[in-house]
Amino acid sequence: MKVHVLDCGAMSCDLTWLLLKPGRTIRPRAERDKPVEWYPCTTHAVLVETDEGNLLWDTSCPRDWETRWEPTGLQEFFPYDQVSEEQYLDAQLGRLGVGPENLDYVVLSHLHFDHAGNVRAFAGTGAKLVCNDKEKEFAFGFEGLFTGAHLKTDYEGLDFETVSGDTEILPGVTLIEAPGHTPGTMAMRVDLPETGTMIFTSDAIYMGDSYGPPATPAAIVNDLSAWYASVEKIRSIAERSSATVVFGHDAEQLRSMRTAPTGYYQ
Repeated sequence: MKVHVLDCGAMSCDLTWLLLKPGRTIRPRAERDKPVEWYPCTTHAVLVETDEGNLLWDTSCPRDWETRWEPTGLQEFFPYDQVSEEQYLDAQLGRLGVGPENLDYVVLSHLHFDHAGNVRAFAGTGAKLVCNDKEKEFAFGFEGLFTGAHLKTDYEGLDFETVSGDTEILPGVTLIEAPGHTPGTMAMRVDLPETGTMIFTSDAIYMGDSYGPPATPAAIVNDLSAWYASVEKIRSIAERSSATVVFGHDAEQLRSMRTAPTGYYQ
């Protein structure tokens, strides 16, 4: 059993999108001309190899992000401009010798455009596309092309299987229902024989500063009370299992990890 963390580069954004701290968002007049703090909003995917099957967790941002995201206007706020050719998802998988035909599951933590941006590449390949049932209901149910960072261009017309609640999808791999950021956000728990438990939070927890304690929310939260409850749910699981918690967009943490193609966890 192996876990490969695929570093897919970074978007750039105002840190306030990720971390609502009064000291950053509310300034006295002496600091009114202080420049915005822009942050490398890293994006990653995770390949889990097991004896029972291979799973890809999230699909990062697409190569054509600027034109695809243009209807939302969010390409101006989250430009995917800190990425090298070898960091795009298809290149990262290629460096591991993995193609869509080698995957049994492609699991989307949620269907925002920076997590589901490449999911169409896996349609019709034999891999099961999986998301939470509440996420699917919301993402397919609104009127129009997009709402927030849900962009139907990414996923409309694809056949998703759904899970509800906490679900073991492969031996040692459990999807954790963690709503708040979106109605059906999930985290993923992987129990490894040598490394121990790892929990990949996706956007249930953006970064270490979000985790706290105290937990600090972000600007993009669908349900704040659900978000707080999900953070504490993940914290409880992590404390009971002595887990390594891997946050969704924490640049400093990602740079400290073993990343593909040379590094992995087992």
